[in-house]
Amino acid sequence: MRWRAGAAIAGALVLGWGEWANRRWSRALVGHGRGVSEAVVVLGYRNPQATANIVNRWRVRAGLRSVTAHSGDTCVIFSGGSTTGGASEAQLMADYAKSVLGFDGTVLLEERSRTTWENVTNVIPLIEDVDRVKIVSQPAHALKARAYLRRQRPDLAKRLVPADDYRLGEWLIVKPLLALYGLWTLRGLEDDERKNSL
Repeated sequence: MRWRAGAAIAGALVLGWGEWANRRWSRALVGHGRGVSEAVVVLGYRNPQATANIVNRWRVRAGLRSVTAHSGDTCVIFSGGSTTGGASEAQLMADYAKSVLGFDGTVLLEERSRTTWENVTNVIPLIEDVDRVKIVSQPAHALKARAYLRRQRPDLAKRLVPADDYRLGEWLIVKPLLALYGLWTLRGLEDDERKNSL
């Protein structure tokens, strides 16, 4: 009986840590932003099949819910090249957004990127004229992209605002694993890039 209580407490602590880490990363390196025009940049994930995989489908949904409801001047940018020679990640995500989710807003595609650094580099020309920029992915990955934008274009990084890619309880069971992976993937960030993160 006592070991069950201990296991339950340990499990709750692990789940709580996963929630805390992901929430914190989702709020790091962002400001409040001003203005009405915005770009929601959705980063792709390896997608060998002919339709959007589960990770890219979730990222599309998170991207679309990140669109500010009252903003009539929003574009959604899907970013990611092809890793298999077929359709690009960007195209697969755009197809899912339009045909399955019924999104009819402005969509732009960035189809050359194969790494997060390239995602950021290649979307810069598409976000230079907007007031607010939201980067959507799993929270640690989005933080990494925001840090890369700060390195490449500090002026544009000042326009970063939070996306809706963190929700309490969403992906609850896998959040501790995402947090562990996040710690590994964020190890290359500088101290000042981590100042608002873990």
